[in-house]
Amino acid sequence: MRRVRQISREEHLAFIAEQPSVSPLQCPSWGEVKAGWRAESVGWDDGSGRLVGAGLVLHRRLPVLGRTLAYLPEGPSLPWEQVAEDVAGWLVPLVGHLRRGGAFAVRMGPPVEVERWEAATLKAAVAAGTARRLGDVPPDATTPWVAGLREGLAAQGWRPPAEDGDGHGFSAGQPRHVFQLPLAGRSLDEVRAGLNQLWRRNVKKAEKGGVVVREGGAEDLPAFHALYVHTAERDGFVPRPLGYFEGMWRAMRAEDPRRLRLFLAEHEGEPLAAATLVTVGDHATYSYGASASHRRELRPSNAVQWRMVEEAHAAGCAVYDLRGISDTLDAQDPLFGLVQFKLGTGGHALAYLGEWDLPLHRLLHRAFETYLARR
Repeated sequence: MRRVRQISREEHLAFIAEQPSVSPLQCPSWGEVKAGWRAESVGWDDGSGRLVGAGLVLHRRLPVLGRTLAYLPEGPSLPWEQVAEDVAGWLVPLVGHLRRGGAFAVRMGPPVEVERWEAATLKAAVAAGTARRLGDVPPDATTPWVAGLREGLAAQGWRPPAEDGDGHGFSAGQPRHVFQLPLAGRSLDEVRAGLNQLWRRNVKKAEKGGVVVREGGAEDLPAFHALYVHTAERDGFVPRPLGYFEGMWRAMRAEDPRRLRLFLAEHEGEPLAAATLVTVGDHATYSYGASASHRRELRPSNAVQWRMVEEAHAAGCAVYDLRGISDTLDAQDPLFGLVQFKLGTGGHALAYLGEWDLPLHRLLHRAFETYLARR
């Protein structure tokens, strides 16, 4: 009989090492990055002491009351096809453990792929003008057992949280739609040949224009952050402070020196673009990126992305993950530019199952949702 118990950091890391990959947000180091949350590693024990699943739980404490929202971002790491056949058997022990710890609600983001669209399919739909959203395009692949998982979750009281209302598939948590470039079984020349003509031209233009991409260290974080703050001002989002990235650097690299890396694209010694690369197992993920508003004709952003693809390929990664996209295919939509940039790599778009909530104390959960909506 499965049971869920708190596990040590060492047990959690040993479990992760046995998996092809897990989300970086499910590594113990992520709990150290997220100030204001209390982190707990939990494991599914098959009854013989062997772990068959694990997760990082982030607890957000309510003032005064002391109850917590228990959040498993892009997790837990479970054999989800098996979970679909017995949702209660896998998740009831988790809920019981978290309820005993004072949780008023649980939120999780099962890393389950629902649908996949190849770049060629989406480019054809855009060219034909026949679709405004990813959902308007028949997917190239679907996961057949997802319907059973959804039904099982709903039967246990789980439900998707409310969208934030922007109409583009972004929720309060992690993105439901991402773009990935497959690397497994492909030579680097084959990966490069899969880039569209504009991408190949821009990478070459950066090389000929004298853009040099180098790997940076902790001492380069201020230069990265200056570009990042400029990017935030230009694109209209609130930047994280330098201390956030310094804390991320310390925590993730202490866990594994290759977990987090920084790359800077420079021209004559001036940083023009920079990005961070996170690797867990065979999965490399583009995390944060930034760029200057001048000398963009040198295409430093393409250069730094291509360098990270090269590094991921050299490390034997199966996937280079460009992370979130909106679901828009409307060329007039301001968010389509990011989709178009990532489409140019020749990879594929994925729709994940998304995040699900289980209220354990409905009044507190409703109050917390109201707080999030007003924040």
